[in-house]
Amino acid sequence: MLGRVLALVVKEFLAILRDGKSRAVLIGPPLIQLVVFGYAASFDLNHVPFAVYNQDPSGYSRDLVADFAGSPAFKQVAVLHSPARIRDLIDSRRVEMVLDIDPRFSRDLLTNVPAPVQVIVDGRNSNTALLILGYANDIITSAGENWATSRGKSGPPAQLDPRALFNPNLDSHWFIIPGIVALLTQVITLLVVGLSVAREREAGTFDQVLVTPLRPLDILIGKSLPGLIIGLVEATVIIVAAHFWFSVPLLGGLAQLYSGLILFTAAVAGIGLMISSLAATQQQALLGAFLFMVPSIILSGFATPIANMPVVVQDLTLLNPMRYALVVIRSCFLEHPTFSVLMPQYAAMASLALVSLATAGWLFRKRAV
Repeated sequence: MLGRVLALVVKEFLAILRDGKSRAVLIGPPLIQLVVFGYAASFDLNHVPFAVYNQDPSGYSRDLVADFAGSPAFKQVAVLHSPARIRDLIDSRRVEMVLDIDPRFSRDLLTNVPAPVQVIVDGRNSNTALLILGYANDIITSAGENWATSRGKSGPPAQLDPRALFNPNLDSHWFIIPGIVALLTQVITLLVVGLSVAREREAGTFDQVLVTPLRPLDILIGKSLPGLIIGLVEATVIIVAAHFWFSVPLLGGLAQLYSGLILFTAAVAGIGLMISSLAATQQQALLGAFLFMVPSIILSGFATPIANMPVVVQDLTLLNPMRYALVVIRSCFLEHPTFSVLMPQYAAMASLALVSLATAGWLFRKRAV
C-alpha cells in the first residue's frame, strides 16, 4: 500500500512540475508577493511632511522645531504665520501634521509651568495619526527632559497637546470600515467576473458565444455588467452597515460616492475579464484573482501609507484602481468633497477601466482566432 501511495505522490509531483503554468504558479506569485510585502507593508513612518506655526520666536521654540526637522520621521515643508492655512494644508494632504507652538511657550518653560505644544494631525488615517502623535510625543518629551536636566529642574515641562482633524477621537473604525467597502467590492466583483468566462470555457460553451453575432463589445458588457451590479449592491450593504450599525459618519454626497464606486467596479470588472480570458479553468482564474488581489490591497493604502513606500513601489500603485477608490470612499465618509476635488481620482479609475476592458476585448478576439 505504501508503495502505491508513494508512486501516486511521485506522479502528482511530476505532473505539477512538468507543466510550465503550474511551475510559474508555484514560483512566481510567492516571490512577487514577498517583494510587495517586504517593501510596501511597513508601519514605520519616514519624512512625514509637516508645517510649523511658531508663535513664540525664542531660542527654546526654535530648538524644538530643529528637533522635529532633524528627525528622520519628519520633513518640514512649510512655515505658517497665521492659523488660516492649517486646515487647508491638512485637507489637501500637503502636510500630515502641523506643529503649533503657543506664544507663552518659553515663558512657561522659564517659570517651570507645563508648556503644552499642540500637534494637529490628519485624523482620516487613524493608524498613521497615532504613529505621528507617538513620534511627536517622544521628541517633545525628550526635548523637555533635556531642558529640565540642563537646568536642574524636575520633570519635563513641555507636554504634547494632540488634536486630530476629520476624526477627533482617532477612532480606527472611521478609517478601516470605509476601506472595507472598497476591499469587499473588489473581491466580489473580481470573483464574479473572473470566474464567468473561465466557467464557460471549462464547460465548452464560451467558444459558442464567440461565434454568435455578438460583437466583442456586447460580450464585454454582458459579462461585466452582472459583476458590476453585484459589486454595487455589496458596497451599498456595507455602506448602510458602516453608517447605521458602526456609526461611521457619512458626510459627503452619495452622488460623489457612487460615481467613484461605478468607475471602480468597472475597472475591477475589466481586470477580472482579463484574468478570465487568460485562464483555461476556474482554478486558474481563482489563482489569477488571488495573485492580483493581495498585492492590490497592500499597494492601495488600505493599511499602510503609500507615501512611506519606495518611489518605485509608489509609481506601481498608480496602476491600482483600489488606490483611487479608497480616496473617494474615505473622503465621502469623513469630508464634504465636491466633484471637482475628486476629479483626478475619477479620471484615473475611468482610464484604468477603459484600458482593462479594451485589453480584455483584445484577448477575447485573440483566443477566438
